[in-house]
Amino acid sequence: MKPTPLPAEKIDGLLTTLSDIIFITNFQGEINSVQVNGRDLKRQDLSPWQGKNIAAIATLDSQDKIRQLLSVTPDDAANGWRHVNLLSPTNVDVPLQLLPVVYEQSQQLWLFGRDLSGVSQMQRRLVEAHQSMERDYLRLRHMEARYRLLFDSVAEPMLVVDVAQRRVMEANHSAQQVFKDILKRLPGSDVTQCFESSSGDALDALLRSAQTSGRTESTRLRILKADQDCVLHVSVFVQEGGPQFLLRMQSGSSSGGSMLKKHSEQWFSNALENAPVGFIVSDRNGLILAANPEICAMLGLSLSSQLVDKNIEDYLERGSVDLGVLLNNLRQSRTLRGYATELRTVAGVQLAVEMSAVTLGGNEPAYGFFIRDIQLGRGRDKTATSGMADSVEQLSQLVGRMPMKDIVGETSTMIERMCIQAALELTHNNRASAAEMLGLSRQSLYVKLHRYGMVTEADSE
Repeated sequence: MKPTPLPAEKIDGLLTTLSDIIFITNFQGEINSVQVNGRDLKRQDLSPWQGKNIAAIATLDSQDKIRQLLSVTPDDAANGWRHVNLLSPTNVDVPLQLLPVVYEQSQQLWLFGRDLSGVSQMQRRLVEAHQSMERDYLRLRHMEARYRLLFDSVAEPMLVVDVAQRRVMEANHSAQQVFKDILKRLPGSDVTQCFESSSGDALDALLRSAQTSGRTESTRLRILKADQDCVLHVSVFVQEGGPQFLLRMQSGSSSGGSMLKKHSEQWFSNALENAPVGFIVSDRNGLILAANPEICAMLGLSLSSQLVDKNIEDYLERGSVDLGVLLNNLRQSRTLRGYATELRTVAGVQLAVEMSAVTLGGNEPAYGFFIRDIQLGRGRDKTATSGMADSVEQLSQLVGRMPMKDIVGETSTMIERMCIQAALELTHNNRASAAEMLGLSRQSLYVKLHRYGMVTEADSE
C-alpha cells in the first residue's frame, strides 16, 4: 500500500512536533534561522545563536561531530543522529541530538534536534548515585576494618551471640585462646557449651534479662573447665540480621581490684588538682616539684610550671626561717599541722596562710604542703587584715607574724574592745549608760565604736 503524501501544512506541524529545535544553516555552518519548539529549551533565550556559526557555539568535544554534520551529502545514507553539546548564551551546556537533512536546491542544511537535557540530568544523577554508593561502601569497609581491629585487640574475651538460636557468631582473639581447649570450633557452637552445666540456668536468666531490659546485665558464671568464676557482662545490639548479644567476660579475681585501684588513683589526682586549698610537692630541700592551680592563683601565677624548680622559701615572708621550721618538724614527726605564716605573692602582697605538711614515701622522700588562705577561711577578719585580735586564741596566732611590741599594743586594744562590748551588753545597747559606766564621754565612746567597727552607718545617723 502506497502512503498518500501529506499536505505541506501537515508536514510543517509534524516537524515542529517531532523536533525540539530546528536549525537552518548553509554548508559552512552559519545559522540562518533557529526555531525552538521544546518546552525546556524555550526557557532559555537561544535567539543570539542566529547569525553565528554552529561550530563557534559547539563545545570542544563536539567539533568533530559538527564537521561531519556539515559535510553530509544527500546520497550519504550512513549519516544519522549525532549527539553534540552547544553552549547557550549563558555558557550552559545544551545537549542535543541532531539529524542533518540537505536541500541542495536552496543550498541549505536543515538540522533537526532533540533536547537531551532530561537524559543528561538522569545520567548525571546516576553517576552521582553510583559515586555515593562507592563512598558508602568504602566507609563501611573502613568501619568494619576498625571494628575488627578493636574487637580482636580487646584483652577481655568477647563473644557475639545470635539472640534467637543462642549460637556464637563471632569471637575475638582472647576468646579463641580461652576456649581453644574446650571447643574445636567456636563460631557456630551453642553458647551454653562454653560454660559449666551448673551455670546454665543463670546464663539463660541473664540473657533473657538483658534482652528484656535493653541494658547491660552482669552475673558471675564459671567457664567450662575453669578454676574460678568470671564476671559475665551481656548487652544487646541490633544488626542487619536482627538482635544479637555481646558477651564480655571479666576475670573475677584481680581485675576488679586493679580497676578500683586505678579509679582511686584518678580520684585522688583529680581531688588534689582541683582542691580549693593550695598544694605543693617539694624535695627534702624545699625545691618545688609540682603544684596545683589553687596555689598558683594565691601567688598570682598563671601556670604551675612557673613554680617548678623554685624553692618554697622564695615565697615565704620570713624565707629561710619559716622553711627551716617546716623541714625540721617534718624530719622529726613526718607531719605538721596548723603552722601560721605569710606568703609573699609575685606582686609583693603579703598573704596570711596556714600550712600543713606530710612526708611522702618513695625511693626519694618528698614533702606535700597544704596551704590554706586564712583571710578567706575567716571571711577576711580583722586579725588577718588589720592585725586586730578578738580573743586570746587569735592573739597567740599573731606570734610570728607581728613584732612583740605590736602584739603588746594589740593586747590593750583587745581589752578595750571587750570592755566596750560588755558595757553595751549590760546596758542593752544604751550608749549613754555604757559611756557613763566606762567613765567616758558619749563622744569618746562613739569614736571608739567607729574605730573598732562596732557601729553601722544607720546607727550613727
